[in-house]
Amino acid sequence: MSLLLRRLVFAVALCVAGVATARAQVVRHPPTVTLIPAQTQQLVRAGDPVVDSNSPVIWDLVDGVPTLFVMTSFDGFANVSSGRGVGAITIGESANWDRWPLGGAWMEAVVKDDDGTWYGYYHNEVASAACPGGTGKVQPQIGAARSMDQGRTWTNLGIILAAPTAVDCDTRNQYFTGGVGDFSVMLSPDRTQLFLLYSQYAPATSAQGVAMARMAWADRDDPAGKLDVWDGGGWSPVRAVWGADGTLEGWDWPLGEPLFPTTDSWHDGDTANAFWGPSVHWNAHLQHYVMLLNRASTPGFGQDGIYVAFSPDISKPTRWTRPAKLIDGGQWYPQIVGLEPGSGTDKEGGETVRLFVSGVSEYLLTFGY
Repeated sequence: MSLLLRRLVFAVALCVAGVATARAQVVRHPPTVTLIPAQTQQLVRAGDPVVDSNSPVIWDLVDGVPTLFVMTSFDGFANVSSGRGVGAITIGESANWDRWPLGGAWMEAVVKDDDGTWYGYYHNEVASAACPGGTGKVQPQIGAARSMDQGRTWTNLGIILAAPTAVDCDTRNQYFTGGVGDFSVMLSPDRTQLFLLYSQYAPATSAQGVAMARMAWADRDDPAGKLDVWDGGGWSPVRAVWGADGTLEGWDWPLGEPLFPTTDSWHDGDTANAFWGPSVHWNAHLQHYVMLLNRASTPGFGQDGIYVAFSPDISKPTRWTRPAKLIDGGQWYPQIVGLEPGSGTDKEGGETVRLFVSGVSEYLLTFGY
């Protein structure tokens, strides 16, 4: 994202936001967000790998002292860094695994449990084996992991969400023949449900965009096969596929219903019009959930801009407002970090937050009505 040469305050007044889709409920007093240039900060230290996914931010105790941890990922490898706060990261090291996820692990979301255990959710990419001769492109999928030492080592809990087997071997998409990934998670306020908001790259245009799934938090240590996917009319369960001898052969994952329809496919031409890469946080000032998104204009993920949407209830997929543009162009992976010491993360913020894009912040966001 280029720095502006003059002060820019860009207020997005979402007066028509409540008419998101035919099913969305109107928000009588839609939130606003003001974009304000600020001194540049980075999620990583100078010289550390750059960022190419969402980056979880977690507060935890080190010798009784509140410490900010940041998980950043690049090229399928995750790092865990820590320090006194954003802009004061002093320690960085590679995350290790008991069982490496072949195809890489971009750690896009972390939830800290009440007992201090970290549960991580990662973007994974596997070769599109269904295409004759190979394409050099991949199918993304989503996995889960657990850490008992603040992100330094991870126990792989396996893949929890993938796409149906259909792929587009002739796709014009630069990276994917289908699949799901580039996601965010939110734990429900009562800590009983984990919600995933993810990018769906299915061959059919009608199935492309940001979709939702959920899982009972009680299943966090054994998550395979435990998700339900929003299909537009309800929550459709993942189904087990059994062999003739009674052994489990795999899972049948349903397609999700996109929250915001794609009007120009990722796969069949030189242009595209699709939202992807959601990052969601609870905004305590607004008492709303806030979603930041990328919007692609080409199959090569050319960036039309960064968008914002709001919802009062994470459990109701139809409550999201229509995305409104916040920034023209820019890089990928917008997210916030809350400024409140000890509580502000990528999942929780207040009236004013830091906006990060690809791990770099040049703006503050201020929310209001």
